[in-house]
Amino acid sequence: MSEIALPFTHPPHALIVEPVIRHALEEDLGRAGDLTTDLIVPATQTSRVTLVARKAGTISGLVAARCAFRLVDPDLRFVPEAADGAQVGAGVKLAVIEGPTRGVLTAERVALNFVGHLSGVATATRALVDAVAGTRARIVCTRKTTPGLRALEKYAVRCGGGFNHRFGLDDAILIKDNHIAAAGGIAPAVERARAGSAHMLKIEVEVDTLEQLEEALGLRVDTILLDNMAPPDLAHAVALARGRAVLEASGNVTIATVRAIAETGVDYISSGAITHSAPNLDVALDF
Repeated sequence: MSEIALPFTHPPHALIVEPVIRHALEEDLGRAGDLTTDLIVPATQTSRVTLVARKAGTISGLVAARCAFRLVDPDLRFVPEAADGAQVGAGVKLAVIEGPTRGVLTAERVALNFVGHLSGVATATRALVDAVAGTRARIVCTRKTTPGLRALEKYAVRCGGGFNHRFGLDDAILIKDNHIAAAGGIAPAVERARAGSAHMLKIEVEVDTLEQLEEALGLRVDTILLDNMAPPDLAHAVALARGRAVLEASGNVTIATVRAIAETGVDYISSGAITHSAPNLDVALDF
């Protein structure tokens, strides 16, 4: 049994979260605001409502929901009953919101959209994390994220027990197949990257054959991405590497295949599906 590693689970800073939520609210309010609510609900009316999980899953996005309600009306009080990262059953109360009814109704859809989507990402991640329990492999996400939502989706991955790959093009060097083709081979690509990079930047190279793996190992890169290799080839790659580089498996990662991939001994398994194809978790606001 390998030692359990815990991801960094603090949410993104408010300076990162707020512009994303503000943009979503501005999109929803349009040019005239919430016509339906403003015409029907008296300005003095107050309500107490509950945010509820309709299905079992792993929760993420309460930080976004709190921000949505606060931006719409600072007088709204958001009291969490669960925490991001919690695994809950159907019917579990996630939060209580109290205050002006107009604010509750205007922020409702944006808040639910974020909690539902991000909880879906966390739930999909948790399924893979649980499937590889007892192996050394960590589940990581990719840059296959919804434009504008990367920081929150990567936070949701952490809430699900996964780890983050690079956040963007600027925090690591990942030499992929098209970079290799453009540079004329693995060696010249690595040499140019190493010559121009700072000492804090790590270099990862994508390979799809064991021959390319041996070449990359000879160049002493930090990490090697094993792209779309079958488990027998992954196990061979682990034996060839002998700990000389961190090994990441990618491609054809599903709940049905991930255990066999992990049992080959790779260090990381990356999945784009946990962010780009995660089903929404059903959550609702009950008066």
